[in-house]
Amino acid sequence: MKSIAQQKFLYYILALIVISLDQYTKLLALQHLQFETPVSAMPYLNWTLLFNTGAAFSFLSSAGGWQQWLFGGLAVSVSVFIAVYIWKLPQQARLLSISLALVLGGALGNVYDRITLGYVVDFIDVYLYSCGSVVRFFPACHWPAFNVADSAITLGAILLITDTLINPSEPPLRSRGGVA
Repeated sequence: MKSIAQQKFLYYILALIVISLDQYTKLLALQHLQFETPVSAMPYLNWTLLFNTGAAFSFLSSAGGWQQWLFGGLAVSVSVFIAVYIWKLPQQARLLSISLALVLGGALGNVYDRITLGYVVDFIDVYLYSCGSVVRFFPACHWPAFNVADSAITLGAILLITDTLINPSEPPLRSRGGVA
């Protein structure tokens, strides 16, 4: 049987795997793709190298540079909070811990880009052939480009919501045996 520290360590390993996979795929994108030139991977999916200086969906991308420090500082602060929170969660809160580890890895993967490059590398481009009247708010039916870190954050958020639905009245640190 694993000790509590060993189990907690596995969540941090998951975050490191996300960071490693994210940085490796971004390196491949930087080496093999040309900026803003789509490469078809399969129907509905292109590899398109883009640089995001803003937040999600390029929010504040043309703000002049100050947003890099804001988003970088915010991501580091939230990451420290999540790392401590995972450590304090009770052993039974596995789904919550996994979801937070995915968010942690994704946040740190993107903040590394912000600190070292001044922007986040995005390269996954999902689209629809014909939007018709279904999806009018995305130009040319393309979802905003994203990366592995964004995918991990999204999956972590979905698992976090799932955990909330499974345990709706259980505050994680109190009802599951943790310290408040």
